[in-house]
Amino acid sequence: MAFLFKRNPKTPGELVRALNDQLAKLDYKDATHDPSSFRKYQEEAARHLKHVKVSIYGDDEMEIQPDQVQHILHELLSTNTLFLLTVNLAKLDFDSRKDVAKIYSVLLRRNGSGSLKIISNFPPPVVDYLLYSQPNILTCLIRGPENPEIGLTAGQILRDCIKFETINKFVLYSPEFWNYFKYVQNPTFEIACDAMSTLNDVLTAHKKLVAEFLANNYEVFMTNINNLIKSNNYVTKRQSVKLLNDLVSDKANSLFLNKYFSDTKNLKYTMTLLTEKSKNLQLEGFHLLKFFIANPKRTQKVNDTLIKNKSNFLEFFKTFDTASFHDSNLNEERDYIVKEIENLPDKATC
Repeated sequence: MAFLFKRNPKTPGELVRALNDQLAKLDYKDATHDPSSFRKYQEEAARHLKHVKVSIYGDDEMEIQPDQVQHILHELLSTNTLFLLTVNLAKLDFDSRKDVAKIYSVLLRRNGSGSLKIISNFPPPVVDYLLYSQPNILTCLIRGPENPEIGLTAGQILRDCIKFETINKFVLYSPEFWNYFKYVQNPTFEIACDAMSTLNDVLTAHKKLVAEFLANNYEVFMTNINNLIKSNNYVTKRQSVKLLNDLVSDKANSLFLNKYFSDTKNLKYTMTLLTEKSKNLQLEGFHLLKFFIANPKRTQKVNDTLIKNKSNFLEFFKTFDTASFHDSNLNEERDYIVKEIENLPDKATC
């Protein structure tokens, strides 16, 4: 890749500005109506973008130079080229979109000196830029699944961004966040799976932040997650139940857990999972049920519901084959839960 620089010697500033110029041309009315002109600008943008990527990412022939990386970072932000790259993702070719994702990945891992850093509470300049100078970039990335051409790239970039708690908070409290419960039902399998990966990361990456969010948004969250659990799509249903299990298994979400396990509607949804034909869905339902039963602070309504369905539970466990999952702990959990169910009164409190 080094030959590119020999043919096109440019300072970091000139290189970024050249890329910026080509990105701007992609928006020209004449270009959008003239395929040949559009293709020309697209190819030029791809060429300059490749130069930028190699400058900060390196390759087999060229080692990165920290001073140059810092200069390019400054230029990408000060000239709003990063903004143009993001909002024009759909106008870039496939390889260029991958290059944009790589550029984001590198920049998010570098601090002000241009050296690699471990993510900590000190945000690099690009994080501040995304949050305070160009928050529209994050909004654009959040809406990525709406465009099949850029959905996967936008998802990859967004998941890199939310490794930082401040960006994760921005995403969680953005009105567009709730659209992910629709995106995961996208008819295009790859887009739906990628959206679910993003939803999982947003809700599990930063425990304290998520715990507060779930406690404050319990009703709307449960409405959305339960709609997914009722989906006719097996993959959507299973991934949603697994996410819910991960959340209720985390002690950090204590306020959310108290609300969840006090709600008989959630117990009824759990009981419905036990009737699924899929053994995997039954297993996810079992993991939820064991929390309801083992909860020492069960509400009276939940307790009454468990008692009313005592015989149904015992009938289910007669055919629930834990051995097929090859998990010794699962056998112990099953035996414990069955014993707890057997110890329930035969009649609920009037």
